[in-house]
Amino acid sequence: MMATYTYEQPVMFQHCDPAQIVFYPRYFEMVNATVETWFERIVDYSYLTMFSQAHSGIPTAAIEARFHNPSRLGDVLNWTLQVTKLGKSSISLAIEAHCGSQKRMSVTTTLVHIDGAKGKSASWPNMARSNILNFMEKE
Repeated sequence: MMATYTYEQPVMFQHCDPAQIVFYPRYFEMVNATVETWFERIVDYSYLTMFSQAHSGIPTAAIEARFHNPSRLGDVLNWTLQVTKLGKSSISLAIEAHCGSQKRMSVTTTLVHIDGAKGKSASWPNMARSNILNFMEKE
């Protein structure tokens, strides 16, 4: 079993279309919130540090999404994040949203750590890599 990070996100009015169902692009914002929070709380490499101090970033290189069931205003989504692969400068993640026992959305994505000044891939900083590996080793 892989280590799992969980992030709770209530479905708010801002996420919904007029029928009070999550408008599908808003799911990607919630995916990003899950990833951003994981980098801050678990990897100890916040977006603020990444972008402002290290002058790096983690753009998305690939993403595939599946929408299993609709989410509605007032639902509370429990997002789970698992690392499926860690490369020299990339990371692959499996992310799912559940409401109770029902799966709502799932994503597989690959992010690439880049040197912001050069706009090219760059190795993970040692501390971030170490923290990701430590997370992966937990069950």
